[in-house]
Parts: sequence; C-alpha cells; structure tokens
Amino acid sequence: MRLPKWLLLSMAVPILWGLWGALTEIPEKWLHPAFPPTLGYVVWSLTMLPVSVIALRKINWKFTHSRRAFLYGCAVGFSGAAGQLLLFRVLQQGPAYLIFPIVCLSPAVTIVLSWTLLKERTYPLALTGILLSLPAIFLVSLQEPSTSPVHGSFWLVGTIAIFFMWGLQAYYMKSSANALGAEELFVYMTGTGLALSPIALLMGPGFQANMGTGFGLTFVIQSLNAVGCLLFVYAVRYGKAIVVVPMINGMFPLVTIIVSLLLYRELPSKFNLAGMVLALVAVLLMAFDEVRHGPEVSTEPSAALH
Repeated sequence: MRLPKWLLLSMAVPILWGLWGALTEIPEKWLHPAFPPTLGYVVWSLTMLPVSVIALRKINWKFTHSRRAFLYGCAVGFSGAAGQLLLFRVLQQGPAYLIFPIVCLSPAVTIVLSWTLLKERTYPLALTGILLSLPAIFLVSLQEPSTSPVHGSFWLVGTIAIFFMWGLQAYYMKSSANALGAEELFVYMTGTGLALSPIALLMGPGFQANMGTGFGLTFVIQSLNAVGCLLFVYAVRYGKAIVVVPMINGMFPLVTIIVSLLLYRELPSKFNLAGMVLALVAVLLMAFDEVRHGPEVSTEPSAALH
C-alpha cells in the first residue's frame, strides 16, 4: 500500500528535527578540539541558504514588497535566529534531553499572545497544556548538585529565554498569514540568521578557529533543521493541520530526548522524567487544540520553524 505524501513527510520531519536537537551539541562537546558554539550558529545560518533557494523556486522567485511584509519577516526571523544563537550557548551547559522539553513548550507563549493580542478564544485543551507546562518546567529544572548533568545556572535562564523567543516567533508567523507566504518567511529567516552571524563571531574565537575539525559535521547536523523546516510546510500543505501539527510537535521532542539519552547513556532523575512526560503531553494538547479551533491555513502552520 502506498503511503500518502503528508504521512511520509509527517514522519520525516520529527526524525530530522529530533536528530538535529540531539546531535547539535556533539561538535562542541565531543570533538577534540571542540567546535565553538558560535561557529555552530554561523554554519546553521549557511545551511538555510540552499533551502531558501528551493523555497523561492517553488514560488517562481516572486516576493512580496511591502513595509508590512518586511516588518513581519524581520520579526519572525530575528526572534527565531536570536533563540537559535542562544541555544548553541545553552547546550554548552546542559544536555539536549533536559533543554528541549522546556523549549518545545513555546506554544504556550504563542497561545497566550494570540489570546491577549489577537483576541482569539482559549479552549480547554490549550489551557490545560499551558497549566501543565508550568510544573513541567519546574520538574525538568530540578537538579541534584552531586549528580546533575548541567554546569552552572545559565542553562535554565537561557532555555526559558529561548522558550519565549520561539513562542514569539510562532505568534508572528501566525499573525503574518495575510502579509506573506511561508516560502517568503524562509528567505527572511535566512537573511536575519546571516545578519546575526557577525555577532556570533564576535562572541567566539573567530571564523578560522577549528574549521577543519568540525565544519563538515556541523553543516550536516544543521542541515537536518533546515530541510525539516521546508518539509514541515509541505506536510501541512498536503495533509490536514489538525493531524500533521500535533503529530510532528509530539514526536519531535520525543526523538530528541530518546537519542540524547542514548548518547549520554544515562537516565534522568524521577523528577526530570516526570517533567519530560508532562512537557510532551502539554505540547500535544496545545498543538491539537490550536489547529483544531484555529483557521486551517495550509501554508502558515502555527508551529514555529526554527
């Protein structure tokens, strides 16, 4: 039996994003000498270039030229890129299996902003997801000093900051539905990502440092994210948002957690594990509720494209 395109894409995206989330920390933690996270960000921004070319070809190189489209594009791009830059820093201090359950709760921010600024109704499933996200963050953040896999206290502050940035990005994606298309957003995301690259270089050892030991591996890992973003858009296009978005949002952090735990070869504490489970349930509830009651717009899914 031949599987439909939307189902194949919906299975591919969480695998790509999940592997990206778990493997992103390898170049800076496992390579000797380590590949600096600031250069990791630069490589990520470069992987967006070929994806943008593919996206523009899909719309015959047509681009919306308006002040509103420009402002929305920059808002989406900079909120996502800033979160991505911070993510590389945060992963220096903590493992992906603790960081991504918190980051993936960002739809809570999107729903609250949509409710307060766009005057959208908040439904029981979404509200339940938001309420579950609070104890989930608390439980994941609990660490025993003697056995904790994290170093320092910045990991939690930085992770929560990414949680807000990516929630804000998804809100701008949602509110920009009538201003520009998904492919155009890719171009803005690429441009803003590249625009922050000089800042990343200033924060690190420079572009020449360790390029020979980690550039290729980092490029492959970050390409998983870029390709997954494009496939996500088309998964929603070919299928129904009410099925595709919860499926991808629920499976993506699960893949990251499982692969990351296998890489670290250790089990989280019972509190951390409970927080992970709550986070996954909260993500599913918020994603399902949002696509169930929101407008089914095929080209502007409500999940963030990181």
